[in-house]
Amino acid sequence: MKYGFIKVGAAVPAVKVADVEYNVQEIERLIAVAEGEGVEVLCFPELSLTGYTCQDLFQNQLLLAKAEEGLLMLLDFTRKLDVISIVGMPVQAGGLLLNCAVVIQSGTLLGVVPKTYLPNYNEFYEKRWFASAQDLSPVSIYLAGSPITLSAEPKLFQTSDGVKFGIEICEDVWAPVPPSNNLTMAGADIILNCSASNELIGKHRYLRSLLAQQSARTMSGYVYASSGFGESTQDAVYGGNAMIFENGRLLAEGDRYSFQPQLQTAQLDVERLRTDRQNNSTFINAQRHAHALLIDAKAVAGEHPFELTRTINPHPFIPADADMAETCEDILNIQTAGLAKRLLHTNSQHVVIGISGGLDSTLALLVCVRTFDKLGLDRKGIIGVTMPGFGTTDRTHDNASALMQTLGISQMEIPISKAVLQHFEDIGHDASHHDATYENSQARERTQILMDLANKLSALVVGTGDLSELALGWATYNGDHMSMYGVNAGVPKTLIQYVIRYIALLPMFGAQRDTLIDIVNTPISPELTPADAEGNIQQKTEDLVGPYELHDFFLYYFIRFGFRPAKIFLMAQHAFGKEYDRETIKKWLTTFCRRFFSQQFKRSCLPDGPKVGSISLSPRGDWRMASDACSTLWVKECEEL
Repeated sequence: MKYGFIKVGAAVPAVKVADVEYNVQEIERLIAVAEGEGVEVLCFPELSLTGYTCQDLFQNQLLLAKAEEGLLMLLDFTRKLDVISIVGMPVQAGGLLLNCAVVIQSGTLLGVVPKTYLPNYNEFYEKRWFASAQDLSPVSIYLAGSPITLSAEPKLFQTSDGVKFGIEICEDVWAPVPPSNNLTMAGADIILNCSASNELIGKHRYLRSLLAQQSARTMSGYVYASSGFGESTQDAVYGGNAMIFENGRLLAEGDRYSFQPQLQTAQLDVERLRTDRQNNSTFINAQRHAHALLIDAKAVAGEHPFELTRTINPHPFIPADADMAETCEDILNIQTAGLAKRLLHTNSQHVVIGISGGLDSTLALLVCVRTFDKLGLDRKGIIGVTMPGFGTTDRTHDNASALMQTLGISQMEIPISKAVLQHFEDIGHDASHHDATYENSQARERTQILMDLANKLSALVVGTGDLSELALGWATYNGDHMSMYGVNAGVPKTLIQYVIRYIALLPMFGAQRDTLIDIVNTPISPELTPADAEGNIQQKTEDLVGPYELHDFFLYYFIRFGFRPAKIFLMAQHAFGKEYDRETIKKWLTTFCRRFFSQQFKRSCLPDGPKVGSISLSPRGDWRMASDACSTLWVKECEEL
């Protein structure tokens, strides 16, 4: 395991019913391929040494003896290999015949796990041949020359670098209380399921949902390998399912009904799974009574060159196209419900909002309109205020005015240049010196206007700042940092663009469509320094603090999973390799770490605002950090990348 990633595999070998030597050769071939690809744990189907459909041949001593010989052959084959393989075979113990998964690595038999739940319906009559683990009293046996104690006690296996995995067999996961429940609560990061499940109309859809839910419920990686082509088709067909899940998300899936052997691999992020668990009090409380015998791997994994192969979404906040409309509606409904409650609680029928013609104020305004409509309030109770200053361009000013006019809200325009120049004179600041004082004085003047108007009109000031700005501290303290309710506090900058595009395409906003699209396409800027000679925006936020798509990526993995900079850097290179070079990613990751720590004091006194997604920086909710916490460790690791 490197950077928290472990590579796992689900193998579906070619099989001939009751031909153990052939089956061993096919298993060995896939083990060799998996070893070459750096797979650390590999799962084969149920009874893969003999074939699942041997039926009454399971009662024949020759087949059972050949199965044990086949295990000996596999142990010999793997002596110089590091991959841990889980193979299915029948095992005799204490007068019982058990359907088992055997765990082997580097020529060593690590353990044996018997199946717990045996189907005995339709075409499955396993109880005719096998006993359940529940029928087993602890018994010591020799299997392939190795002393083994077989029992019903749950077993966990631990790799040399501390990853724990448990095993269940086919029907086990269909039970009301699967063994994987106890195994994961006892510490298993990964569950491997050796299976033989036939195909029926609609069954695959249910199976995939079942495995996804079990992976999500247990916050685990789940590797599923099921029998395929070559099994008997006397009464059923086995499609050869190979699937790998991570906390409910499908990472890899094979081709059903393939006539060829399959090996599906994926990198599971164990650190991510463990972070989810330690942050989930329900999972923690459920662990109280879980237990399992822990078995360590006997060999230290070799040094395979590490390459990140899993897909990394460069925009983790952005939903898939198929989910875009539903996600945008959820966001708007959450924002609307939050603002509506605040208005009703304060008995307010007016809001004041500064409209700049930028992304954030546009979304906040649209939320206000939606809220007033739902509450049956007159849109004229929304007072939109434009406050042109030294850097305001015609493009943003015209877009702000057009948007307010077509939405039918109340409009006010209060230029701030004169007041700010007077303020510069009062404090002795040179207006030609475009420093932080020059910029922040404008932001605070605008906020003062909004707050005083709110007092005058018995209104609430609706804040426009977003989640990305909060992460970077890209707000003037007690300026645009402050409001009476911040509707955008849970929405990152990259997502706001998509929400506005979605709104622009709604029929009810046809009159605003062109304006909204132009706002989305306008460079992001606070417009606090003068425009260029042609009147275009000169002060571009992303030139100063870095691309928001990078910062949103850093923010997601830093907050959601607590990843260290080295891992975030690795993932960002993989996700953005075609857009940004190594040095650019390193530069902005270092900037993110510095600013995130140094700007916590702004987040420590945030106005109220609704949480929208899986991440929030509210000091009353998801993120609580000392304002004087040191960034030294994080910045140092960035600099050493």
